Amino acid sequence: MPETTRKAGTYAVLISGAAALGGFLFGFDTAIINGAILALAKAFNASSWLTGLAVSLALLGSAVGAFSAGPIADRYGRVKAMVVAAGLFAVSAIGSGFAIGIWDFIFWRLLGGIAVGVASVIAPAYIAECSPAQMRGRLGSLQQLAIVTGIFTALLIDYFIAVSAGSAELPFWFGIAAWRWMFLTEALPAVMYGIAVLMIPESPRYLVARGQEQEAATILSKLLGGDVSSKIAEIRQTIGQDRKPNLSDLLGRNGRLLPIVWIGIGLSILQQFVGINVIFYYSSVLWRAVGFSEQDSLKLTVN
Repeated sequence: MPETTRKAGTYAVLISGAAALGGFLFGFDTAIINGAILALAKAFNASSWLTGLAVSLALLGSAVGAFSAGPIADRYGRVKAMVVAAGLFAVSAIGSGFAIGIWDFIFWRLLGGIAVGVASVIAPAYIAECSPAQMRGRLGSLQQLAIVTGIFTALLIDYFIAVSAGSAELPFWFGIAAWRWMFLTEALPAVMYGIAVLMIPESPRYLVARGQEQEAATILSKLLGGDVSSKIAEIRQTIGQDRKPNLSDLLGRNGRLLPIVWIGIGLSILQQFVGINVIFYYSSVLWRAVGFSEQDSLKLTVN
């Protein structure tokens, strides 16, 4: 492999890895509540209905974040959109950790859900736009790997904090309840994510769309090596063919939803029937319901 190609590949891996940290926070934010549900419900004297809202409304926030991520990224850039996501993750972590009531907590979780939605859309798009064609599939998979790693890390942290404190309900460092520390730990990777994305270049596609072709060429030369003028022309051509999507694109000539849309809806429904969300959020609660101790239930969840 030529030295130029090797350096370009390494550079692509590094910037893709930085963007994929958003996937890590996606998984972390999703699963961190697993070990804290019963403790926070007791701390706030929350009903099962309010506790369920505290858990599930993060998904609503994710939908809002995913819906708004595209326009934000197209207007302000992919990097700035990821910085916004990192900031939301950090604020949500601190707010959740120091929440004073259940509705306060729900708001911060909703904010974290918005960050999840933004990260789930922007990070894969950025990786796809910056990856060399021969590496795009492998680098795109970094996002999924990061999500799974984030879920595992969150569950592991829940376990170690609960074991160290004796229970999620008991005080931990500085007299702060252990369950609050579970959420506060997200602030560190959120800050690291923000710093990492500030150090990576903007997407060449975005720069070409903004008329900043010289900057785009500089970045592409690092990613691809050699003469990139043909690549710039290709990007310019595809941007010229773009048009603003609208809801009518989902409809066929007969005014009904296209078959591919029904397939997507069906897959989403089937995915929910798998029940994975119950495991992400309530596995430790379910283990405790059948007689396991808090520490054993968290250990089983990690395993």
